[in-house]
Amino acid sequence: MKTKRVDVAIIGAGTAGLNARREAEKAGASWVLIESGPYGTTCARVGCMPSKLLIAAAEAAHNVAHAREFGVNVENWNVDGRAVMERVRSERDRFVGFVVDSTESIPEEKRLRGEARFVGPKSLQVGDHTRVEAKSVVIATGSRPWIPPQLDAIRDDVLVNDDVFEWEDLPESMAIFGTGIIGLEIGQALTRLGVQIEFFNPFDELGRFSDPKIVAKAHKVFGKQLTLHLKSDATGVEKVDGGYRIQWTDLNGEDHERVFQHVMSAAGRRPNVEALDLEKAGIPLDHRGLPISDPRTLQCGDTSIFVAGDVSGHRPILHEASDEGRIAGANAAQFPDVQATVRKTSLEIAFTEPQMAIVGERYIDLDPDEIAIGEVSYDNQGRARVMGANCGLVRLYGRKSNCRLIAAEMFGPRVEHTSHLLAWAIQEGLTVPELLEKPVYHPVFEEGIRTAIRNLAKELRVSGQCGPQDRGEGPGA
Repeated sequence: MKTKRVDVAIIGAGTAGLNARREAEKAGASWVLIESGPYGTTCARVGCMPSKLLIAAAEAAHNVAHAREFGVNVENWNVDGRAVMERVRSERDRFVGFVVDSTESIPEEKRLRGEARFVGPKSLQVGDHTRVEAKSVVIATGSRPWIPPQLDAIRDDVLVNDDVFEWEDLPESMAIFGTGIIGLEIGQALTRLGVQIEFFNPFDELGRFSDPKIVAKAHKVFGKQLTLHLKSDATGVEKVDGGYRIQWTDLNGEDHERVFQHVMSAAGRRPNVEALDLEKAGIPLDHRGLPISDPRTLQCGDTSIFVAGDVSGHRPILHEASDEGRIAGANAAQFPDVQATVRKTSLEIAFTEPQMAIVGERYIDLDPDEIAIGEVSYDNQGRARVMGANCGLVRLYGRKSNCRLIAAEMFGPRVEHTSHLLAWAIQEGLTVPELLEKPVYHPVFEEGIRTAIRNLAKELRVSGQCGPQDRGEGPGA
């Protein structure tokens, strides 16, 4: 068995691992990148990019289906499932190809293929061929879809989002277990493409919203668009001729059953740590056996082991994985001189329609006595009505003590864009009066955000904290 000695060993060649590698190299440290699976990030291969390709096709179909509302009549149109999936796969492969080419351009002597496991705090065994001795280690092994126990009877046949993007054609029907971001994005897209989709969740959750008013609005809107079985217990799941029979009991205690061509789990993801033998790494672990790390440094305890990306459990989103890779890589390279980093304002977006976004902390994590709330409905907002997208609710949260915007929960048109404005404002520490001084064009979706800011300013003034009046309401806001 070969032995390789380096300053930094990086386990995982995804978004976090690749960024950790760049930082280690920038710091002048010697390093090795270890990967057991195919090259290509979760985002490019099975996440962000292929899901948005599917959503783009769904939006095109939805626009044609609703063109009559604008006086545009389209006759005899149809969805070509094979063509839809061909574009999803080919464009996905293009994105993956860029990542693979970049990874394979790394000198071969700095890349190891095989499964890594700890044999000591600073020692790794890779497959059965290499021992790695490292001064520091970055764990960036990513995550995988989780299949809930209620699907154990058909576990080997259950699909996850990874499988959907390998389809050659669209199916007739599918049951989706889970109503988080992944399930809602894929399920709504497939519904718009003509697939019979039904959602199952023993809880009453839609995405990650926690503000009761936003939650109620999302339930009302998605309840009209999608077939949702929330707070429903799946009492039976079995394979039958033609697919899979799902039996469930609804909120009223009535029993139902239906056969679906496919069953998909969208019940969340779990960090990939089982093969690592973390108990030999000498790092603190939680009750689930997952590494405990400082989100500002990504350091596990006081050791020279760091985590980054989905496996850290802090913020499992691509841009955060990229940041965490940089933080962990830099700290691993300069250990024991570990530097704490101020993290960016948290930003979560779901590309449903209406879109969903959470900026900063969730409502449930805020102290209601310390905040004021400003909201706006998009049901009659000017630009939204022009576009036929007048549906949604946005709630902004400001801190009474300093009049600063601190968070938002958003359900509405184009919030993928407006949420960025709010995230930047929060990160810059702007006060609500300062936000009211910013220009807003007419007619745009951002006018709705301005209305919410004005309403927040009024609530803050009621609390006796906020400053000057705004300059009046523009048309179509």
